[in-house]
Amino acid sequence: MIFGIVFGQPSFAIVLDFVHVPSLLITIGGTFTALLTSYKLKDFIAGLKSMGVVFKSPEIDDVSVINKIIELSNVARKEGLLALEEVASGLEDEFMKKGILLIVDGTEPELVRGIMETEMDFMEERHSKLAGFWDTMAAFGPAWGMIGTLIGLINMLGSLSDMATIGPNMSTALITTLYGSMVANWIATPTANKLKSISTKEYQSRALVVEGLLSIQAGENPRVIEEKLKSFLSPKEREGINPDEGGSAGGEG
Repeated sequence: MIFGIVFGQPSFAIVLDFVHVPSLLITIGGTFTALLTSYKLKDFIAGLKSMGVVFKSPEIDDVSVINKIIELSNVARKEGLLALEEVASGLEDEFMKKGILLIVDGTEPELVRGIMETEMDFMEERHSKLAGFWDTMAAFGPAWGMIGTLIGLINMLGSLSDMATIGPNMSTALITTLYGSMVANWIATPTANKLKSISTKEYQSRALVVEGLLSIQAGENPRVIEEKLKSFLSPKEREGINPDEGGSAGGEG
């Protein structure tokens, strides 16, 4: 955008013409005031903090998850389900650990699925709420830009007799629309889309864990589990599955 502004201009200083404090106050101030009205303060703060997730973008490695599940299936096949409790103590993935402990405790498969899918659903709801915050901002930004435009036009039409005020008022009218569009399309909508993408990926990864653990509980062959879980991956990602993990126990009947 900056390149588009300065291209063909005699000086980079032309950018300063796009800095207009009254327009910023109307658009940014109006957008954030509307958000504060729409959300509780703690939800407003949580919404703003969620932008950090976009820049940190948690690493979700389904290949490593599948390799770990295949490893667990080999342990369960050789030593029994109770042996998984010791393995679970060293896991960093709290969701997987929770599922393993439920299985070790002898919980019925359908109840295990119900408990874990309930946690997944509430995780998705929390993520949806954060993404919705940015979607709301994307709606408010252009709306307040239009309000700023109307204010500028009203001021301009109210003082047509003073030619010196026409330029500044017209500037306010136009640049607030620009700021509103920037809030929506440069910040809010991309942030909402990234949060939704991360949430979808995390939900899929957890669904993979659920299917893998229930397959272990059902006593399925590690090779069968491997092939089942590969369906969650793209053909390229499947190349990262360690064949030794699934194959070592696959020959045991």
